[in-house]
Amino acid sequence: MTTRLTAVQIEQRIRDYMDACTAGDAADIARYFEPDAVHYFPPGMYEGPFRGAEAIALRWARAVEQNRSAWTVDAVVVDEARQQAACEWTHFKQRQGVVLRGCEWYVFSPRGLISEIRAYYAAPQDGSITRLELGGYDYAGRGYPMIAPGASA
Repeated sequence: MTTRLTAVQIEQRIRDYMDACTAGDAADIARYFEPDAVHYFPPGMYEGPFRGAEAIALRWARAVEQNRSAWTVDAVVVDEARQQAACEWTHFKQRQGVVLRGCEWYVFSPRGLISEIRAYYAAPQDGSITRLELGGYDYAGRGYPMIAPGASA
């Protein structure tokens, strides 16, 4: 079954997903994802990508339980033709007194479910890391540039 989402539907789906995360209901969170969805993070975050709808849902439900986590959607930009979107958000880890800001790139499946999220965090760059990329994400395999324009390999 194929479901083409409108731009309005994509944005609403992201907002509803974030509300489900804040509510901490794993079953509700999981329903927004394809079973084999992947949520990527910067290196060193959460022992790598979350793989699978159930794993993603359980991790965010646990964050609510342990940290009193809550999220806001601060801005959304949608590419309806590609069934993709970018979302700027704020994650409040209330028990720790931490505010984490970032952006995510969402890819929706032909069924209208999230198949991939790529998270990018607003944080200082670590001078000891030479490649500030998402851990576990196959940049080369997906056709991303691996050298700077005009540089030789």
